Amino acid sequence: MSDGIPARIHLKVVTPRRLLVEADVDAVSLPSLEGEIGVLPGHRPLFVGIGRGKLTYRAGRDEESFAIQGGYAQVQPEKVVVMTEVGEDDDSGNSPA
Repeated sequence: MSDGIPARIHLKVVTPRRLLVEADVDAVSLPSLEGEIGVLPGHRPLFVGIGRGKLTYRAGRDEESFAIQGGYAQVQPEKVVVMTEVGEDDDSGNSPA
């Protein structure tokens, strides 16, 4: 891609118990304390508190989402790192990825 904008964004979602997701994706949507945030490759740097809701990510035609609650996200032009508590998925042992 031109203008130094990465083609994909590296997503890493970590809970106190485990690494939940680590993947190169096209887009991420997450629930901040002030509303839903959409993140695409090349997004400006941002550090944001996470609220309760659904984290969704898209890679090609595939889309995955799961409940999260609390934590924070660090957004860089080429990556998003989310440290969070996870809703029902963390307790059940099922991984969305």
